[in-house]
Amino acid sequence: MFTGLVADLGRIASVEEDGTEGARLVVESALADDIDEGDSVAVNGVCVTATSVDRHSFCADVMNQTLRTTSLGQLEAGSSVNLELPLRAGDRLGGHVVQGHVDGVGSVSAVAEDGFARRVTIQAPGGLLRYVAAKGSIAVDGVSLTVAELGDSWFTVSLIPETLERTNLGRAVEGQIVNLEVDVLAKYVERLLRR
Repeated sequence: MFTGLVADLGRIASVEEDGTEGARLVVESALADDIDEGDSVAVNGVCVTATSVDRHSFCADVMNQTLRTTSLGQLEAGSSVNLELPLRAGDRLGGHVVQGHVDGVGSVSAVAEDGFARRVTIQAPGGLLRYVAAKGSIAVDGVSLTVAELGDSWFTVSLIPETLERTNLGRAVEGQIVNLEVDVLAKYVERLLRR
């Protein structure tokens, strides 16, 4: 389990793929010292397993299913990625409950300055938007954010300078594909009410 509070902005050192088996990501990060083989790491909001680790980087194998259903398939050497280590018992839950199980992808449709903040509007599948509420939480590329506005096919988040500096959302541009994870509590409530 994660909180959506990015611990480091890592860099993809390499993406090794053969087109059929999946891909191996090599991620450079200051967090590598805190990672052991077999540990979970959220990469742009996707929970992956560290398969090997050295002092400056870790590797993670990404299966085809994940490459097809998240933005990880678009990563290339040099890409910046949001990284978070799992929550430990006793840690503060500063964001919201994030599982690292991406529900789908969205597309940045507008970026606008708003004083010291920046507003980012994201087009999202209707099947996901039913779980989104104005002033509720959503994870975008693994970052816990508050929904500022909500429409029929979109939502807007407002990014403070800290988020702009410490995450890759500070570089978001129109057309960029982002990973979305809705609030898991909303999904459980819907399932319970259906019965």
